[in-house]
Amino acid sequence: MSISASFVIAETVWKWIRRLGGPGLILLGLADSAPFISVPPGSVDVLVILLSTHRRGWWAYYAFMATVGEVLGGYVAYRLAEKGGQETLEKKVGKARAEKIYRQFERGGFVTVFTSSLLPPPFPFTPVLMTAGVMQYPRKKFLSALTAGRGVRFFAVAYLSGTYGQRMIDFFSLHYRQALHILIALAVAAGIGVLVYFKWYRPAARRG
Repeated sequence: MSISASFVIAETVWKWIRRLGGPGLILLGLADSAPFISVPPGSVDVLVILLSTHRRGWWAYYAFMATVGEVLGGYVAYRLAEKGGQETLEKKVGKARAEKIYRQFERGGFVTVFTSSLLPPPFPFTPVLMTAGVMQYPRKKFLSALTAGRGVRFFAVAYLSGTYGQRMIDFFSLHYRQALHILIALAVAAGIGVLVYFKWYRPAARRG
């Protein structure tokens, strides 16, 4: 398949999901978290921004639907990994990386899921979901942490988009390159913050 044909198909699928509105967010959220489907990182966030900007009074609805889709998709990943997904996880991220996530869960599973669910792309979130299943982390705690984290993220994104959406789009269209660099820097800073927290702060807190 040629690059142009792939682009046309992707654009058609994207337009179809946009027309679905809230239900489209659920479908995209399922695909975003499921370990056997690959969608572009940040697709849910982008769709929430576009929909909330287009219909500003519906921002809470779009945030809710995005959260529902992500939680459903995360639960699918959790259940699949719970039924013997350790080998799949270690093949996906490597044994060394998987063992690091295992240790994070041993220090604090709720914080690991909650914090990871807040982080923007390109943070790899699916391995965290799978690790929760592999380690048979309590289902209610897992769903609570996932719902809280994704809820905070999408409600914040939707609210800002509904309030400042058009101005944000105008700004990004004029300063795309600078804005992209800022977003990348923020994502890196968030990742470093999580690493510092789990490597130094949490062990110190436990010793205290």
